[in-house]
Amino acid sequence: MAPPTPDLTPNPNQTPNQTPAPSFDALFAGVPVMAILRGLPADRTVELAVQAWDLGISCVEVPVQDEEAGRVLAAVVAAGAERGKPVGAGTVTTRERLERAVAAGAAFTVAPGFDADVARACRDAGLPHLPGVATATDVQAARALGLDWLKAFPASVLGPGWFRAMRGPFPEVPFVATGGIDAGNAAEYLAAGARVVAVGSALEDPEQLPRLADLLGSYRTDA
Repeated sequence: MAPPTPDLTPNPNQTPNQTPAPSFDALFAGVPVMAILRGLPADRTVELAVQAWDLGISCVEVPVQDEEAGRVLAAVVAAGAERGKPVGAGTVTTRERLERAVAAGAAFTVAPGFDADVARACRDAGLPHLPGVATATDVQAARALGLDWLKAFPASVLGPGWFRAMRGPFPEVPFVATGGIDAGNAAEYLAAGARVVAVGSALEDPEQLPRLADLLGSYRTDA
């Protein structure tokens, strides 16, 4: 059975045409897989997003590294709105990209690293922000700013052992493993302590989404 659609709480900072921004706790509840759809035409991106949603993968991110990517994000946001699915903007590393994400109707933002200025700007825009971290110092800095969920990047370089090690000093921090994750190694990262795995370039393989959806029957987050 597909997991339930996250319960979305309206955010007073959202514009009327945007899907209300969910918290990451709601977004990832019971769904330990996120799909990252980068660098594809709008129609193909929407097609993959719909496939992910139909398979029970509720969380979809579209990076906004350029203006065309912003238009692709807007197309996926529109498709998600028809299904009650919030869509996030990835690679939000500058205020300019944040503006692009807001204009497209993104419900949350993701970045490869931690930038306090960008994180504050996302918060001021009413969007939950998922910054990338790779060290204990990164984790402490992000948590000090009030960021609850953190993206471990690049996960394939950090390795599953990184997640086991971080559970010692940071047992309360939910990490999203991103970078080099696919259906073949996702379970290993979840078992090591990642709360969610995010899969990007591997999705060019048409077998990846169905295989990742199979994880939903074996792994559940309790966020």
